[in-house]
Amino acid sequence: QVQLVESGGGLVQAGGSLRLSCTASGSIFIINGMGWYRQAPWEQRELVATITSGSTTNYADSVKGRFTFSIDNSKNTVYLQMNSLKPEDTADYYCNADLRVLLPTGWSNRKYWGQGTQVTVSS
Repeated sequence: QVQLVESGGGLVQAGGSLRLSCTASGSIFIINGMGWYRQAPWEQRELVATITSGSTTNYADSVKGRFTFSIDNSKNTVYLQMNSLKPEDTADYYCNADLRVLLPTGWSNRKYWGQGTQVTVSS
């Protein structure tokens, strides 16, 4: 199995920046793609950005131009650089990984979630 560990959340003022990271470890795997999601209280989980192993990125309109998704394959880590943060960015942020994992029975496509990291933006 694979574990995803997130870090980088915190409390910032509007206009500030944070960088989230998500590191995968455990079984041997190949990254098919990864995504960042966020969920505010009483809201459904929202897709923020996606990236492929080839570093092709897509962003939700609400964060486009402010957030940057990158991947470091050598470290099995992805980053979400968040600039010009707004109070409406306040949420729990979750890393999701779509991986091809080497299991005892062979290779298998699986999805994993990070534990979440809290981002709070004050006005």
